[in-house]
Amino acid sequence: MAEAQPLDPDEPSVGGERILKAITTEPVSSLVQGPAVTIGPEATIQEAVECLQEKHIGCVLVSGADGKLAGIFTERDLLNRVAGRRLDWRSVRIADYMTRDPESLRPDDRIVWALNLMHVGGYRHVPLVDPQNRPVGVVSVKDIVSFLVELFPAAVLNLPPDPHRAPDPTLSGGGED
Repeated sequence: MAEAQPLDPDEPSVGGERILKAITTEPVSSLVQGPAVTIGPEATIQEAVECLQEKHIGCVLVSGADGKLAGIFTERDLLNRVAGRRLDWRSVRIADYMTRDPESLRPDDRIVWALNLMHVGGYRHVPLVDPQNRPVGVVSVKDIVSFLVELFPAAVLNLPPDPHRAPDPTLSGGGED
């Protein structure tokens, strides 16, 4: 497998220019799909997991009594800190298993900062907070991928259904009348 070559900022391709411009000028808030999903530190693991399942999300933010971001509980926390332990999920507090004081961004920070945090920190979710450190959203790797697909929809969405089989030239893409 060939190793991906990073874009050279001094000689970007047309697509590279488009990506570079987008990630350095667009605010991270443009990626957010909805408001932050938060729970309190006294919530149980059971409540957190039910929230993840019901909302089809990969993390919940934990807000303290003052409304400020206190932590994040992710699928990774569930696997690495909870799974395999004999815990009563209905009584164990999320505050004991969350990631405390996670790194965060503000909604007006640029997308490139989210990419930096995700890459350097190994995060799949980055909380967004207001100036008072209250949660307002989350940016996920899924949001970044959707953003890239929106930049190049034809290149991504018009692929044949099987990457190991050439397209059938006898089929037209629009159906037949």
